[in-house]
Amino acid sequence: MQADITVDTKGMACPMPIVKAKKALDNLEPGQIMEVVSTDKGSVNDFQAWVKQTNHELVHYVEENGVFTFYVKKQ
Repeated sequence: MQADITVDTKGMACPMPIVKAKKALDNLEPGQIMEVVSTDKGSVNDFQAWVKQTNHELVHYVEENGVFTFYVKKQ
């Protein structure tokens, strides 16, 4: 999936992946995609709750070898 911006939060624990993602998403235009890469296991639930709360769209996420990659579309 093609992303307009990538935010690397590997090695960071909650709440930092969400904090960094929010700052990056603020700079995007509606319809653009942000990719967030995280190693925090809790980030799966965190991102699902965060996009519902902020009305953005979690387009896709995948876990591979302990690395979680989220694709969030700004609304």
